[in-house]
Amino acid sequence: MHPAGRHHDDPAGDVVRWAAFSCLLVPVVLVVYGTSFGGAAVATLGLLAVTAACRVLLRHSEKTQRAAARVLSEEHLPPARRRRHSRGGAGGRRGCHASESPNPQD
Repeated sequence: MHPAGRHHDDPAGDVVRWAAFSCLLVPVVLVVYGTSFGGAAVATLGLLAVTAACRVLLRHSEKTQRAAARVLSEEHLPPARRRRHSRGGAGGRRGCHASESPNPQD
């Protein structure tokens, strides 16, 4: 559980938890107010389907948002830091390569 006063790091998870709670509460309320068990069951299945679809869409949206934020943060880095896989480290292209490798294509 999260300490009191601290905001949750997963707002989509909060929405899904409330939706799941509603999926349990709504059929009980419907039955108490005179709806048949079959009608309450159909309502529950509909709510579960909508909740599942919303969960999938929220998770997809979060992934897309994180990917966009990562791209934006990489665009603001200096060019030397953007390259992740340099061949020879920091100074890999400096100096004479003939003494390092007998292959003339290097």
